[in-house]
Amino acid sequence: MAYTGRELIAARCAKFFKDGDFVNLGIGVPLMCVNYLPEGVDLWLEAEIGVCGCGPMPHYSQWDMNMADAGSQPISLIKGGSFLPHDRSFGFIRGGHIDATVLGTLQVDAEGNIANWLIPGKVAPGMGGAMDLCAGGIKKVIVATDHCEKSGASKILKKCTLPLTGAKCVTDIVTERCYFQVTPNGLVLKELAPGYTVEDIRACTDADFTVAEDLGVME
Repeated sequence: MAYTGRELIAARCAKFFKDGDFVNLGIGVPLMCVNYLPEGVDLWLEAEIGVCGCGPMPHYSQWDMNMADAGSQPISLIKGGSFLPHDRSFGFIRGGHIDATVLGTLQVDAEGNIANWLIPGKVAPGMGGAMDLCAGGIKKVIVATDHCEKSGASKILKKCTLPLTGAKCVTDIVTERCYFQVTPNGLVLKELAPGYTVEDIRACTDADFTVAEDLGVME
C-alpha cells in the first residue's frame, strides 16, 4: 500500500523499531506509528503518565477512562503490562532505559535541537514529558512532523528560534516529503517521499543539508 501525508510519516517512523524495543510515543502522529509496525516487530510502549505495556484501543464497551495513553485515548494492556507511579515512569526515561521516542515538533534544526512545547498564552497543553525524553540519553529521538507550517514556512531550520525542549538530541527527522538523518556534520537527506525531488526539498527547507549517495525512497 502506498501511504501519503501523515500516514507516510508514521509508517516510515515505525521502520526504525526493532522487536522488543522499549518505546515512548508522543501525541498525534507519533501515536499512529503502532498501526504500521513491520511484521514480527512487537514493542513495549511506555507512557510517562504511568503505563508500561500499552495495548491497542479496546472496544468502546470496554473503555476504562482510568486507562489512557499520552493523548488521553483509552488503551488496553498487553500481557505483562502494568501501571506504575510517575516517579518510576520518569525513572525509565531519565535513566536511559527507553530505546526510542517519536515526538512531534514546532521546530527542529540542523544541530538536532527541538522546540516542541507550545508558546505561553496558547490554549493547549505544555511540554509534558518531552523535555525529559530529550535529556534522558535515549538512543533514538525521532521527530515526526509536517515539513512546513500552514503558512508555508519551513519547520526544519538552520537554528530554532523558539525556546528549546532539548538541545542536540534529535537523531532523525521524518516528514511527509523526506527523511533526514541528523549527524555531527549536519542534516543528510536519506530518502525522498514519492513524487518529490532533491530540488523540491531544498526549496521548502530552511536548513542546509547534504544528499546521501544511496538516496532512497520512503515506503
